[in-house]
Amino acid sequence: MSSPMNFSTIEGRNVGAWVILLAFGGLAGLGGLAALYMEHNGHWVTGMNNQVVWGLPHVVAVFLIVAASGALNVASIGSVFGKEPYKPMARLSCLLAGALMAGGLAVLLLDLGRSDRLMVAMTYYNFTSIFALNIFFYSGFFSLVIAYVWTMMDDRVAFFYKPVAVAAFCWRLALTTGTGSIFGFLISRSAYHSAAMAPMFIALSLSCGLAAFVIVMLFIEACTGRAKPSPELLRRMRVLLAVLTAVALYFVFALHLTNYYSAERRDVERFLLFDGGLFTTLLWLGFVCAGSFFPIGLLLGPWAKGSRLLMALASAAVLAGGLSLMYVIIIGGQVYPIEIFPGKIVTSSFFDGVVSTYMPSLPEFVLAAGGVGIAGLIVTVVLWALPMLPDSHQAAE
Repeated sequence: MSSPMNFSTIEGRNVGAWVILLAFGGLAGLGGLAALYMEHNGHWVTGMNNQVVWGLPHVVAVFLIVAASGALNVASIGSVFGKEPYKPMARLSCLLAGALMAGGLAVLLLDLGRSDRLMVAMTYYNFTSIFALNIFFYSGFFSLVIAYVWTMMDDRVAFFYKPVAVAAFCWRLALTTGTGSIFGFLISRSAYHSAAMAPMFIALSLSCGLAAFVIVMLFIEACTGRAKPSPELLRRMRVLLAVLTAVALYFVFALHLTNYYSAERRDVERFLLFDGGLFTTLLWLGFVCAGSFFPIGLLLGPWAKGSRLLMALASAAVLAGGLSLMYVIIIGGQVYPIEIFPGKIVTSSFFDGVVSTYMPSLPEFVLAAGGVGIAGLIVTVVLWALPMLPDSHQAAE
């Protein structure tokens, strides 16, 4: 990709840079210790049980994977759709996408209980399982992101820039479809089995990925004075984030509306929408109000023009809302009792019709935070080592 813009590394020889590096490294290290503690003592030290087998670490892991796909959106807008103001930030977009994916997959692996058997999962595949197919999606995503950055940084392979950009754009859509299909294909859970899961996950990835990118971009600018986005880029991102947040809200509304329309799913929908306690609160207050309407109002109001603080606040609200929704989907869908034969009366001594309880333990919180630490550590180290940030946005204005 021929470009008059110059890129360089950030200065790491100062106290602030080392504090950031040690903070992310400490989070990652604590996450590793939490995983070791759970591996050594067994998963009884977590809040998980026979009904809730995917806990808080899985919630954060899936959220990071979904956000990773959307974080690549900034690079795709500049390369695939030819929007010039986005091109200076394409390298940072790829870096953040890869880092978030690495953090999410690390948590996912360490939360499985037998991470030492990873080689078995990587060499023996059940191709009728969406879990096996996702392994190819994840590895392909890393390969394409690395190739994407390579074509940006090396003029000798610049000819492949456009084809790789298109391939990465299509691949990340397929990856997010696969992640959503993990839940969409699970027929045993009334809250999961739906074709609307895949498009909803894609919409959620676009909004949360862009929100994560905005926060990282503004954080780098505040700490280093580098990567200062142009006013045009800020305006475009502000409007785009509001639109994508509204689209994600629409797909969540469509999912629950179609599920409520089906008689066999009406009970689980009543539970999530009205009678679910924490899950109902997270859905309505966490996602709908604080994670959707609030940031949309911040981003589209006249007070938001040129305000980096309000844009960062809106982005953080979008991320908090997305995480709340992911908790409702994954945990709320598991605590509701399985209806093996809908419309029939089946009795046994094993928690029939009983809503399960789940309370995350401290090791689960620490392991989940470790994924964020891994992502931040990767971004920090790469920004020190490779020229990822533009010296100026003038060429893009």
